[in-house]
Amino acid sequence: MRCFTILGPTQSGKSTLLKALGELEGRPVTAAFTDALTVSQSSYLCEPWAGFDIAGGPDHLGHAGEALAASDAAILCVPPDPDTAVLAAPYLRLIEQSGVPCFIFINKMDQDEARIRDIVGALQAYANHHIVLRQVPMRDADGHVTGSVDLVSERAFQYREGQSSKLIEIPAAIQDREQEARGELLEHLADFDDGLMEQLIEDRAPASEEVYTILAEAHRDNAIMAAYLGAASHGNGLSRLMKALRHEAPGREAIGLRLGIEAPLALGVASDTRKHVGKSTLIRALGQGIRHGEALAGAALGTLTGIDGKAVAEPLAPGALAVAVKSDPLDPGMAYGAEASLPLPRWTRGRPPTYPRLLLPAKERDDARLSAALGRVAAADPGMETSQDGETGHAVVHLQGPIHLRRVLAKLAEDFGIEAVEQPVSGIYRETVTGPVETHYRHRKQSGGAGQFADVVLTIRPQGRGAGFAFDETVKGGTVPRNYIPAVEAGAREAMERGPLGFPVVDVAVTLLDGKTHAVDSSDHAFRTAARAGVREAMERAGTVVLQPIERVEIHVPTIHSGSLVALVSSLKGQVLGFEAHGRARGWDVFQALLPAAAREELFQALGGLSHGTAWFESHFDHYEELHGKDAERIREARATELA
Repeated sequence: MRCFTILGPTQSGKSTLLKALGELEGRPVTAAFTDALTVSQSSYLCEPWAGFDIAGGPDHLGHAGEALAASDAAILCVPPDPDTAVLAAPYLRLIEQSGVPCFIFINKMDQDEARIRDIVGALQAYANHHIVLRQVPMRDADGHVTGSVDLVSERAFQYREGQSSKLIEIPAAIQDREQEARGELLEHLADFDDGLMEQLIEDRAPASEEVYTILAEAHRDNAIMAAYLGAASHGNGLSRLMKALRHEAPGREAIGLRLGIEAPLALGVASDTRKHVGKSTLIRALGQGIRHGEALAGAALGTLTGIDGKAVAEPLAPGALAVAVKSDPLDPGMAYGAEASLPLPRWTRGRPPTYPRLLLPAKERDDARLSAALGRVAAADPGMETSQDGETGHAVVHLQGPIHLRRVLAKLAEDFGIEAVEQPVSGIYRETVTGPVETHYRHRKQSGGAGQFADVVLTIRPQGRGAGFAFDETVKGGTVPRNYIPAVEAGAREAMERGPLGFPVVDVAVTLLDGKTHAVDSSDHAFRTAARAGVREAMERAGTVVLQPIERVEIHVPTIHSGSLVALVSSLKGQVLGFEAHGRARGWDVFQALLPAAAREELFQALGGLSHGTAWFESHFDHYEELHGKDAERIREARATELA
């Protein structure tokens, strides 16, 4: 079996294309394995094929990456409009990262009035590979596409609704354009074959069979991308595309080399957990065949079924697909050996998740179940990560956006029976003292038995931004025995957990100057308590200010949208650091800025709007800076309400 992945912007006709390709010879077996992945198995010229259709939208790039890793070829399906080429840019970038040979299918040609040269040129702006045109369209008097001319065989095919295209003579009106386009194709292919270059220099026409061979080798080596024309909804141009896949896509043997993984037995394509069924993982066999009960990823392989739920013939043939039922060790995005598994390259996981949300169970009794369920959902979702909020201990999910969040909440409810509610992540602010203060604090308590006594003299002072917490002591004469000093430091650190304004305290130095002890009542606990209370008292006297975290943001954006980011960053009270062309992704810029962490969600929303979902960003904490005026007052009041 050979596999391909269909990618492309929303409304490009990917699902229609997958269905039409499967129906070229018979009736395909199709199943929606997850909400992001549809699988179709069919036969073409007596060979088994499988196609992966990835739902449109940048949220699903991680699913696309895992499917691409297990594929022999990629089909980029695009609409016939040069202005929409930027929407295909994220998919072109992912395909080039993957190293999977790509076949471009310009769909919906029945609706096209644009010049094919303009469409290809617009796509070329985002591709490092040279895009070669494999066909030119034939048009009627009204400009509607009625067929195409193959530039290698130089044969013309007239489209017929619901039937195979009809072979006709090349119309005289298109002969000059066909010769020009064929010459361009041959010139590009000559870069890969000295014999062809010599024939062109000597003005000799190469044989079609020779050109097909050179084209196939260049495609298998991932040296070019070829563009094909058609209309999937009318069955036009499909046979030419499928024949190209059959002759020019490499075999499964190339997958391990492409991924840099030696001789994997299988790859995990996708995974899902369903109520009453458990975990199911779609795998592709790459070794000599695998069967139920054999060792895979360090455990016995569970039951194998087809995508239709029916039993599959064992051993599973090399290159074939199957669903491993109740095989918990098998996660997607992994290459499996007999005893262990290896993660696939980072590009397979798509964009880093930049939309964090706190998730809380609607019913308190579901707290432990929610944590376990999120772990299982995240294991199957390459675009999702989980963590724990340091302040509240609640689960934090890092997602691709609001639509992704709705899918996760729906899955928790439907497959795990857990209703969860989401909240923005809070607790990002800090506070620090404004000046030095010395304090003397005595802790004395008598409760019938042994008492508690500790006396400390402390100073606190602000430190530079990013210096963190520091503790030292200048005790002389043993007024505080050495064995109690660690307890004083521990108490001072505990005081940093919440300052007078209710936020964690940072960038403060505490010095123990002096103190007193009692021969009977002093203890570690007493000195720890005294230090904690003394530091808190000192912070109250010193006064504190709110600090907001500033993040360094790296925005990946198509070049045509870069200019809009200057005004956007400024409107979010950020600082533009500059931008430059991406070193490996053509047509992309990397835009650097400093931005308040509180503006991250606004950036997310605005960036999606101005770039039509194509741009994305990564952010990392850079430093804290003081928050002034009305913004600081608003944050103080909100914190007081939270703690009330």
